[in-house]
Amino acid sequence: MNSSDNGTVIRIMVVDDHPSMRMGLIALIQGQNDMDVVAEASNGEEAVIVYEDTLPDVVLMDLQMPEMNGIEALMLIRKKFPEARIIILSTFDWDEDIHLAIQSGAKSYLLKDASIEEIAGVIRLVYSGESVLPDVVAKRLEECSQRKQLSEREREVLEYLIKGRSNKEIAAKLYISEETVKSHLKSLFLKLQVRDRTEAAITAVRHGIVHLE
Repeated sequence: MNSSDNGTVIRIMVVDDHPSMRMGLIALIQGQNDMDVVAEASNGEEAVIVYEDTLPDVVLMDLQMPEMNGIEALMLIRKKFPEARIIILSTFDWDEDIHLAIQSGAKSYLLKDASIEEIAGVIRLVYSGESVLPDVVAKRLEECSQRKQLSEREREVLEYLIKGRSNKEIAAKLYISEETVKSHLKSLFLKLQVRDRTEAAITAVRHGIVHLE
């Protein structure tokens, strides 16, 4: 077992459905003198059971897994153990995933390409009771929050914009004037932090604000 200078050892559980990723994380964490991996699981269902058996201090949880994903496992664990400290670890920096993870009680959201120094640092902060988001993830969450402020009418205009409709066509479809369409577009561009129709369409699809049929 590892031990730090003050004798405190953070007991960690690693959850990932890819054996090579899981083993790699475990090896890296075991290299920290104040951390010890006490449990592992290969999917969300297994994670819920193993958590209850071992009660680790901190959990590193993959997001996309078979049987049960990381968000579902996180919610089930925290329903029974509200004090559970769970860090979501994902390949994806999709805004909705980050938002949902934090809303569901994750203490942090890390990308899998983060360095071991960053992962270890976040584990220590979460263990000490803090919630922490790396700058890149915090920025995504802030952008997501801004986009959620779109009005229903703005979303309708955005949907037609993505379909390639002109201002005149959008106005006819929504029974509003072209000037009103332009006003909605101006507001949309500001909220999405884009400069034109093309950027607005790309941003909307990339971040899941509007889904292509």
